[in-house]
Amino acid sequence: MEGSIINKIFSVSPDQFPLITKEVYQYQIQQNLVYRQWASLVNKLQDPSFEQNAANAPHLNSYPFIPISFFKSHKVICGQFEAEALFESSGTTNTVNSQHLVKDVAIYRTSFTTAFELFYGAAHQWCVIGLLPNYLERQHSSLVMMVEELITASKHPSSGFYLHDFEGLHQTLLHLESTKQPTLLIGVTFALLDFAAQFPMQLQCTTVMETGGMKGRRKEMTRTEVHQLLKEGLGLNEVHSEYGMTELLSQAYSVGKGLFQCPPWMRVLVRDEDDPLAIHTSGKGVLNVIDLANIYSCSFIATEDVGIVYEDGSFEVLGRLDNSDIRGCSLLVV
Repeated sequence: MEGSIINKIFSVSPDQFPLITKEVYQYQIQQNLVYRQWASLVNKLQDPSFEQNAANAPHLNSYPFIPISFFKSHKVICGQFEAEALFESSGTTNTVNSQHLVKDVAIYRTSFTTAFELFYGAAHQWCVIGLLPNYLERQHSSLVMMVEELITASKHPSSGFYLHDFEGLHQTLLHLESTKQPTLLIGVTFALLDFAAQFPMQLQCTTVMETGGMKGRRKEMTRTEVHQLLKEGLGLNEVHSEYGMTELLSQAYSVGKGLFQCPPWMRVLVRDEDDPLAIHTSGKGVLNVIDLANIYSCSFIATEDVGIVYEDGSFEVLGRLDNSDIRGCSLLVV
């Protein structure tokens, strides 16, 4: 049963998404004790409208979504297993970090590789450079694993991580630009801003992708302000963005203007801030994520990010709930 679901996830079509989502829900409600208890608590399992739709796929906004904070206090897993990997949020020294126990790293690898190819093509077409100093300085980062594997898959001799060597990064980018090599510079926000301020350039062949993350290094800014500084400092028409988190195994991408698109096995919905059970497929509020790749954890996550979801499924991230903990990613505020 598990294998059959996994095989369907990464080939799911828009029409199939509700049916596969129902399958994943039925598996997780049986196997994930924490999720089952939460669903029962919010009376979703007893919701007549949900049960009446049992023969068909219910509406996506009728599922119970687990608060993302549960990953700080509970083992959010299906069944019992020895984890192949532990992903941990960065947070700060004063916060409790989320922990995501990953049963099968191959699922995460398939998720980020397939999504990257959908948005950017094969990794071997790029030189991939990671500017992720705070992530490289700690263990258990899902972002570092993703970028590391993209670097390896690129097979370009100049691909690699840069910690604090801005001068070396500057020289590398100058060389890549001179050879017109398509390059992806993926970095945490504060490091990209520092680099752009110290080494202004006019990049023509380089795509810059920010992953969020100020970590108290700079004053909080809107994404629009951040992107404007990066465009001015690095000569860019657009700044790309990645939307991911420790608790998920999938990423959404923005190719400009802060408008994110999901891969086919991921959807973003929106809930009312004052009524978390009022969930909508579009509108402004707090974001809920369905990530089918989270098969052995929980695919229905109520985040603490405020945003707008549009009718076509694209979305913007505007900031975070005022009472949510500071996290390593997505610290851009309204």
